[in-house]
Amino acid sequence: MNRLSITLCASLLAAAVGVGCANTVRGAKKDTEQAAEKTAAAAETVDVKSALIADGRVDASNINVDTSADTRTVVLKGTVPSAEQKAMAESIARDKAKGWTVTNQLSVAAK
Repeated sequence: MNRLSITLCASLLAAAVGVGCANTVRGAKKDTEQAAEKTAAAAETVDVKSALIADGRVDASNINVDTSADTRTVVLKGTVPSAEQKAMAESIARDKAKGWTVTNQLSVAAK
């Protein structure tokens, strides 16, 4: 092989490695962004559940709080003893989860 061929091969190899590295960087960035979104959703779950537990007007023992990072949605599931507590739980969740959509799927089941 002559020098020109070696130089050309080396340049092509360097370009291929460079593209691979760029793809790896983009992938790592995307993975990091997704991890941050999931962490924010998990934190929102904890914040809303903690607020429900701390509020003495709601029996939060049978309330499950789920969040979706993709849709920025907080979902309340489970049961509460009255319609008033169902409405109060939703209000607390809305106050705590600013910028998130709250979906209230709680059922009323008297104890």
